Amino acid sequence: MTHAYLAAVIDLVRQAGEVILPHWRSELVVEAKADESPVTAADMAAHHVLLDGLMALDGSIPVLSEEDCVVPLAERASWTRWWLVDPLDGTKEFIAGSEEFTVNVALIEQGEVRFGVVGIPASGRCYYGGRDFGAWRSEASGAAQPLRVRQQSADAFTVVASRRHSSPSQEQLLGRLRQRFGELALANVGSSLKFCLLAEGAADCYPRLAPTSQWDTAAAQGVLEGAGGEVLEVSGAPLRYAPRDSYLNPSFLALPKGVDWRDSLIEMAAQSDKGQPA
Repeated sequence: MTHAYLAAVIDLVRQAGEVILPHWRSELVVEAKADESPVTAADMAAHHVLLDGLMALDGSIPVLSEEDCVVPLAERASWTRWWLVDPLDGTKEFIAGSEEFTVNVALIEQGEVRFGVVGIPASGRCYYGGRDFGAWRSEASGAAQPLRVRQQSADAFTVVASRRHSSPSQEQLLGRLRQRFGELALANVGSSLKFCLLAEGAADCYPRLAPTSQWDTAAAQGVLEGAGGEVLEVSGAPLRYAPRDSYLNPSFLALPKGVDWRDSLIEMAAQSDKGQPA
């Protein structure tokens, strides 16, 4: 079982990647948005492909894109399902010439991720999935492989970290994890690929005690949940996407379901998020 719209969204994500690529590793005009984050013509080209395609797919479902997010809460509060879109996640990586940028699309229903699609334009790889029907990784050739989180660490407990963003709370948590698991292996990767590493069993957890926005996480959360993972606030509650004033996420933890260190991780993260010394 999958979702009736999943195949069409995978195709749209690939189309968005195709309009991004001509701008990659070329001379770019980089502008600053109101929050000082960068935006390029590639972001906007992908935004228009996704907006037009999603509206053609089902015009009754509103689209909330990072590049068109000035929608009053009074309007969003009535939404029961909507598309949550980041046309180019990892714009800084893109500008730097890295391959670690993605196209993210998630369908949100009642504040929960129904499914998510994460495309990597540079390689043609695509991750997709949802909690109710599983997760897969497909290559540019079309060959698809099912994904599953790992329940046991490899040689070292592997923590996914952001290449560009950390915080004192994040560093405190890493210190606590070293006390619990010994020396850590750190996997540094950009954009929503951090969740995808967990989904394919290449890492153990992704703690994020630093700012992210809803469009940064929703699509990849769908992939991880389909692969048997979960994403929690530091309170232990599931990370949700109910309409609210701010698009910023709270601190969160991404991990496999059912691991015996789950409660310890939540406790360590809560202490770190409050600034308590290790």
